[in-house]
Amino acid sequence: MFQSVQNKRIRIVFIISLIVFFFVVVKIFYIQVIEYKKLNTLASELWSRNLTVQADRGKILDRNGKVIVDNVTTVGLYLVPSQILNKDEVARTLSEILGVSYDEMYKHVSKKTSIERVHPEGRNLDFEIADKINSYNYDGVYLLKESKRDYKYKNVLSHVIGFTGIDNQGLSGLELKYDKELTGENGSIKYYSDGKGKRLSMPEVYSTPKNGSDIKLTIDLDIQLSLENELSNAYTKYEAEGAIGLVMNPKTGEVLAMSSYPSFDPANYKEYSTEVINRNLAIWANFEPGSTFKIVTLAASINEGKVNIFEDHFYDSGKVKVANATLHCWKRKGHGDQTYVQVVENSCNPGFVSLGQKLGKELLFKYITELGFGKKTGIDLNGEGTGILFKMDKIGPVELATSAFGQGISVTPIQQVTAVSSIVNGGTLYVPYVVSEVDNKSISPTIRKENVITKETSDVVKYALESVVANGSGRNAYIENYRVGGKTGTAQKVGSDGRYMSGNYILSFIGFMPADDPKFVIYIALDHPKGVTQYGGVVSAPIARNVLKDIISIYDLKEDVSGLPKVYRWDDIKYVMIPDVIGKSKKEAKKILYGFNVEFVGDGDKVIDTSPSVNSRTKEGSTIKVLLN
Repeated sequence: MFQSVQNKRIRIVFIISLIVFFFVVVKIFYIQVIEYKKLNTLASELWSRNLTVQADRGKILDRNGKVIVDNVTTVGLYLVPSQILNKDEVARTLSEILGVSYDEMYKHVSKKTSIERVHPEGRNLDFEIADKINSYNYDGVYLLKESKRDYKYKNVLSHVIGFTGIDNQGLSGLELKYDKELTGENGSIKYYSDGKGKRLSMPEVYSTPKNGSDIKLTIDLDIQLSLENELSNAYTKYEAEGAIGLVMNPKTGEVLAMSSYPSFDPANYKEYSTEVINRNLAIWANFEPGSTFKIVTLAASINEGKVNIFEDHFYDSGKVKVANATLHCWKRKGHGDQTYVQVVENSCNPGFVSLGQKLGKELLFKYITELGFGKKTGIDLNGEGTGILFKMDKIGPVELATSAFGQGISVTPIQQVTAVSSIVNGGTLYVPYVVSEVDNKSISPTIRKENVITKETSDVVKYALESVVANGSGRNAYIENYRVGGKTGTAQKVGSDGRYMSGNYILSFIGFMPADDPKFVIYIALDHPKGVTQYGGVVSAPIARNVLKDIISIYDLKEDVSGLPKVYRWDDIKYVMIPDVIGKSKKEAKKILYGFNVEFVGDGDKVIDTSPSVNSRTKEGSTIKVLLN
């Protein structure tokens, strides 16, 4: 009986032991086979340390693929304090190489952390300094690839592009707006160490960084450089408080060039005031437009059938009485009897007051709002202004009259360019934009409103504005054998007290080319230029002309003699074509070049070349050098 019970107990213990053994085996199998990968990874993570390898930001390119912003490879200094055996020596050496205090560097080498990034002293080091550090071959001292932005053209397009911080993060402009797309994914170098930080003899694992996406702009770098050059010269020459330039494709809303002065170098943005670096005047500035706004009133009046600019007449006495206010023309004695084409040519304020009265406030402001004034255009840049319009219940006879010629309201340059683009393109209002492609994905033009005016109205307005350049206030923008239209503006600035500032003006010009089928709309404005006659036609129109001449060269635009001829006045500079005298004798050449100041170079009698070259245009009466052989 006793033996039977004992045997039974032995069997039970055996079975239990067998079950326990089975579970142990299963557990071991589960850990070593099924969970091996997971547990091994967890263990590795406990031993591993990651050193960051910085990805490059995406490039910023112009519409033709020219690189505007690139990256420069630099070196960053990283420390693993637990691996540094002689902290005093390492701190002293690094402090001497980097030009920082020993105490500051000792804090880095002795810090209680697994990995110490030396910031900012060890950031963006050039290769010469990196080589000096590397020559010591210190344990625990690592040099890793970093990069910083290379703004190839310094101040060019600075307000549009913006800038990045020391960690390559976007802080303003496109660098900020498209930071997510431009930022890549950092890689790493993984090494293994024990609990005391001592490096283990396990192979390193390198994870390749993924660079950010490239961005292509609508900007044409060649046009941008031309605009920058002209604005920079004018800004300096006239000691202006500011300068603004815009070039747009009126058929798409693509911004081809945009510039604001004062400008800044994005690579050294900390050297400039926040007022300079944070204000892209082309989209932010709000001011009274002056006579450039008359284009809106003109288009509205024609579209509503309120005026036939060829047949209807207006008599200008030099002033007009509206309610209790007397509004003057810039020509104090007036222009007398004029067609409305001449009203536009002469930029006659009383004539535009009459157009505003013909329209009435509801119709005029209907067109003003439909053309995008009073609200943001939606351009893909941060910091856009809205302008200021009269509230409808605040518009009386005087407010209606002054609005008709661009006084009493405020607009932004981008609003003006966008609105005029729609007027000269047949009536389609586009959303302006500066980014055309992100990571090889194209961005298409966006229509904001169609049929703001009719094509017929657009054609009449274009004719009138071409006449302004050929015969009126915009004559300094005229280019021989190329059709240019436009309108000048002279707007008195309003001070902080709400009153107009004496002798302080914004001088502007807005134009387009070719006048019959515009492909380029240009806007130039100078804020309070000094030492010059205060008219947009005198200051801004010639700047626009120079940029348009460069555009002609850049795009190899063909001459068109079908436009309106310029009626030259005694004070106009006339440009003439240099006759072909190649192969002629010295005597024949002198006769053909009558009216020019001719300088012969060489002892021969046969003309082999001229400077400027034949068939090019130059000022009438200028000097022509003739090379003889």
